[in-house]
Amino acid sequence: MTTPAHALRGANKNLWDLVAFALDEGWIVARTKGGHVKFLKVGYCPIFTSFTPSDRRAGLNARAQLRRAQPMNELDQTL
Repeated sequence: MTTPAHALRGANKNLWDLVAFALDEGWIVARTKGGHVKFLKVGYCPIFTSFTPSDRRAGLNARAQLRRAQPMNELDQTL
């Protein structure tokens, strides 16, 4: 697994599911110094989400951002 288990220790099941989805899609998952979760993929803008979401939609919104992410060179062509 790309993510060290200790970095996500204490995360709820929804966050673990989101991380599993991201890893399957080729994203690298890291924890920021501020306690957020950062999703990285070469050629894509980073996506951030909270480690302790305030509502049930936060994980779903982050998953949607991961699905909709476009490579940065495609973004340049659409502008």
